[in-house]
Amino acid sequence: MSLESTIDAKIASKKVIVYSKSYCPFCTKAKKVFETYIQDGSLKRDDYEVIEIENDPQCSAIQDIMKKKTGGSSVPRVFVNGKFIGGGDDVVRLDKNGELKKLL
Repeated sequence: MSLESTIDAKIASKKVIVYSKSYCPFCTKAKKVFETYIQDGSLKRDDYEVIEIENDPQCSAIQDIMKKKTGGSSVPRVFVNGKFIGGGDDVVRLDKNGELKKLL
């Protein structure tokens, strides 16, 4: 299976997938938002996965695929129900305006 097929399967396997780097402040911002939804029961932990890519030997290839899929290679790359919704600031904005809760 190609790396792109593996990524597509991963995105399809969970309600929320976050491609992240552990040291990235925008990734932290997005992950904090999703943690609040897990705590309030809006999102099940089993439906949520964070994939930290900085130590993955295929990190740059993953970012190249993200650029092709989403138009950007920076992290986080956040997918909800298989659809790309943006990065850290986008997650915060969608949370604040109530759209994220609707998506979940």
